[in-house]
Amino acid sequence: MFENTTKRTELGDLGEFGLIELIQKSIKLRNPETLKGIGDDAAVIDSNGLNTVVTCDMLVEGVHFDLMFHPLRHLGYKAVVVNLSDVYAMNATPKQILVSIAISNRFSLEAVEELYSGMELACEQYKVDLVGGDTTTSTSGLILSITAIGIAEKDEIVYRNGAKEHDLICVSGDLGGAYMGLQILEREKKIFLENPKIQPDLSGNDYILERQLKPEARKEIPAKLKELGVKPTSMIDISDGLSSEVLHLCRQSGVGCAIYEDKIPIDPQTYDRAREFGLDPTVCALSGGEDYELLFTIRQEDYEKLRMHMDISIIGHITDAGSGSNLVDKSGNQIALTAQGWDALLKKN
Repeated sequence: MFENTTKRTELGDLGEFGLIELIQKSIKLRNPETLKGIGDDAAVIDSNGLNTVVTCDMLVEGVHFDLMFHPLRHLGYKAVVVNLSDVYAMNATPKQILVSIAISNRFSLEAVEELYSGMELACEQYKVDLVGGDTTTSTSGLILSITAIGIAEKDEIVYRNGAKEHDLICVSGDLGGAYMGLQILEREKKIFLENPKIQPDLSGNDYILERQLKPEARKEIPAKLKELGVKPTSMIDISDGLSSEVLHLCRQSGVGCAIYEDKIPIDPQTYDRAREFGLDPTVCALSGGEDYELLFTIRQEDYEKLRMHMDISIIGHITDAGSGSNLVDKSGNQIALTAQGWDALLKKN
């Protein structure tokens, strides 16, 4: 018998981000119009003066959503929004989307209409056109893949790799709410499955439930920054957790960072529910994901322009790469940041 000496690397050992980096290294760009390929929130294409940004995202039933508690209309809305968030993270304006869907015959026509009604609502809210896509059958649940297309002036595009030492690290809104909304939904699902006679109790959790089921892209943040005359030096949206996204910016910019725990914005409802579940609210903000807030860096000279903006928090600063990426806790201790947020491929213990 011949011995098989081919090395096999498990995807679970590599992780999603490791896989993306591996693919990125093996792909060559062949057209001068392609300004940015794999490795940012969106690709960037030169379109005769204007830059076109293109991004896509896939949502898979059982991996990214649970139809037991995720209404189809909300799911359609969310599927669009998470893609538009990537466009805003490039400091661009979304204009069109394409929707591809794999669906089984367990769904009715009315269910499909409900799904698309959520997409149309998002398109109306964000002034985006649904211009095409593809449909096919699925034997393993509902799969949604959406491509978003946006535009920006060439000098307006913001990448992940522009952060410089001494830049300030900023974040919009608050963090951890979507994760705690998911914990509430998962808890009520478990109770219902154990005893279907018990109705779910979701009262008092409206904010965090909406953060999970019907998030919004922060389209007003790039517009406000432009109005204030502030162009971020780097930017990314927070889909996989604050710690993961900060590390993306630092790695691609070749820098380190210091994030201050007491500066991380956490809504009171998020804080209270985390404590009820025996969770550390800071950990929920760092690793929870799906907040779709914008994380960006600015020059120190722009501090005064943003200082009074109520919906932007300055949570730290960029350091030299040798200092590493650290969380400074409330006692002043430095803790190395680790990417513990969502990774679809990472092997779970």
